[in-house]
Amino acid sequence: MHDTRHSPSRPRVAVVIPVCNEQESLQVLRIRLAELQRSLQDRYITFYLFIDDGSTDRTVALLPRTAPYGTSYKVVSHPNNLGVGAAFRTGFEIAASADIICTLDADCSYRADHLAQMVHLIVEGKADVVVASPYHPQGSVEGVSPWRYALSRYCSRLYRSISPVKLYTYTSMFRAYRGSFIRRAHFRSNGFVSTVEILMNASYLGYRIHEVPMALHRRTTGCSKMRILRTVKDHLKLALDCIFAGNNGYPSFCTPEAKQDGQEKREDVGRVMKIVGSR
Repeated sequence: MHDTRHSPSRPRVAVVIPVCNEQESLQVLRIRLAELQRSLQDRYITFYLFIDDGSTDRTVALLPRTAPYGTSYKVVSHPNNLGVGAAFRTGFEIAASADIICTLDADCSYRADHLAQMVHLIVEGKADVVVASPYHPQGSVEGVSPWRYALSRYCSRLYRSISPVKLYTYTSMFRAYRGSFIRRAHFRSNGFVSTVEILMNASYLGYRIHEVPMALHRRTTGCSKMRILRTVKDHLKLALDCIFAGNNGYPSFCTPEAKQDGQEKREDVGRVMKIVGSR
């Protein structure tokens, strides 16, 4: 696997941010991304990639002001709401050449500048995938709505008990990935369950996953876009796949035979996105 410690130039870090009707959150996001940029700018070349997943408010118009001053960014729009997993797929396809690819929540439920320590772990060769872990014994959850806490916590416990990927937190999308993994990554879901599928695919391919204990904060602006019943159904479907796929606890999409479907989904990316702004 590629080790960016020996790169002759500063490693390239792409930050992928899915957004959907987040106009109320963008002011706070702008502040948090500026803090992140200050923590990265001396050691890395950073690029910000906003994936608009079918917003119907002023999100797209406001996104150019959200990127840190003087940095490179791109705004890409889906014609309608396809789901956060589809936004990841679009972002990963565009950012695939980066040394490290990060994802973060537009709702600022994690401190964006904490991504820096996660990026450092990859550059130092200590991990290939780094996940924020509020359910780690040293992590914490502060003010999060009971339904979100319960869904995420119990899903994480379920996956820890049935899958070979032994983590405390599976559903956090606040992460850093080695680029070599993202160029091979394959996942099935277009929804929130994609966060779990990506981890299982990374483990199946032999990449090292590291959890960083972190505080998960409540959203202070806007509202969650998660469709609860659909997400619960998707989690149960994935859990059953892990149990009955006959793939040593991994879901069926991790098998080599399933890669063709993943290739077709990557080829679909260009047909569902539109670049609407860049610098």
